[in-house]
Amino acid sequence: MSLIIFGIILFAFLGVPLFSIIAATSMVLFNSESIDVSVVIVEFYRLSNASVLIAIPLFTFSGFLLAESKTPERLVNFSRSLFGYFPGGFAIVTLISCAIFTALTGASGVTIVAIGGLLFPILLKENYSEKFSLGLITTSGSLGLLFPPSLPIILYGLIANISIDKLFIAGIFPGIILIIALSIYSIFYARKNKIETYKFEIKKVFQSLNEIKWEIPLPFLVLGGIYGGYFTAIEASSFTAVYVIIVEIFIYRDLQISQLPKIMRESMMLVGVLIIILGSSMGLTNYLIDTEVPTKLFEIIKTFISNKFLFLMLLNLFLIVVGMMMDIFSAIIVVVPLIIPIAKFYGIDPIHLGIVFLTNLEIGYLTPPVGLNLFISSFRFEKNIGTVVKSVLPFILILLIALLIITYIPEFSLFFVE
Repeated sequence: MSLIIFGIILFAFLGVPLFSIIAATSMVLFNSESIDVSVVIVEFYRLSNASVLIAIPLFTFSGFLLAESKTPERLVNFSRSLFGYFPGGFAIVTLISCAIFTALTGASGVTIVAIGGLLFPILLKENYSEKFSLGLITTSGSLGLLFPPSLPIILYGLIANISIDKLFIAGIFPGIILIIALSIYSIFYARKNKIETYKFEIKKVFQSLNEIKWEIPLPFLVLGGIYGGYFTAIEASSFTAVYVIIVEIFIYRDLQISQLPKIMRESMMLVGVLIIILGSSMGLTNYLIDTEVPTKLFEIIKTFISNKFLFLMLLNLFLIVVGMMMDIFSAIIVVVPLIIPIAKFYGIDPIHLGIVFLTNLEIGYLTPPVGLNLFISSFRFEKNIGTVVKSVLPFILILLIALLIITYIPEFSLFFVE
């Protein structure tokens, strides 16, 4: 047994995909308890019967359609017409554009590649330093994960067995807090470095609004439909896919019908990877639950931590490390079932816990040494990883301050839910 465990650890260090390591670990652990390892495979079947899972491929497909179209350019132009006259205006444009795009695509890497490549040279042209520009885009790549229809929110609701609709609502204001905090830093930076601003022109606002008039309503229609009780998250995903197809193919004509099979294939490859991660991770989660790990963990924590304030502080530290070491989907499946019963003991609302959890993982994307966004930016902008790490450090500090606000003032998450 020890030799097998050593082999799994060795493969992990050699770069074997995480889902393989998780699946192998699950099978070894179940076998050690004389339980048939087929229970890991059974999780894939059980997963296929989860109706809410339908929303994930549809939202993913919609995000890929938007990424392949000229939506990023239109979104940037519109944001620029609104905020270009602010000190640090184009930095704020970057934050807002990336946040919206990440929410719609659900993937941090897609945002850095699709919009980051468009914005980075413009930021340099606007006299923002390379360090600031690189840090801003790397940070913005995961900034929209709290906004609907974010895939991590859907997955958290599925695993935690709580309302996805309520999570969509709960994430909006904390997401705005993160954008405001980073915008304030951008304004101070622009004033200190005397970055030029542009004259506000209402004509350009209406011109850019006219260009993006079919895409701007989408998040409001989705959120309004869910919050108004007109459709569920699953129905919202179907509506989004149909709406995006009509807008991008038949109205804007950015895409051709002949491109749909290719986009479907690429988007479903991502979904396929996600399903594999889900199935293998749920096998490990079930082992942890069957062996009463959450209960044992709870007893240990209760012995040393007496109050909610300290628990939340340690939870934040733990989750940032988790977000740094694991992909967000595996982290949700493995960790959420462990912390929910403990959080309930300390009187933490499960919806508020979800927003704190996702905010931590959002920051984990940026945390050295292995935060995912660091490597994506390093590859996309051809910078060494040390340069990228230095560029994000001030942004991480700001996000940590915002995290404390979101953590210790639950009303920001729950005001519109209750």
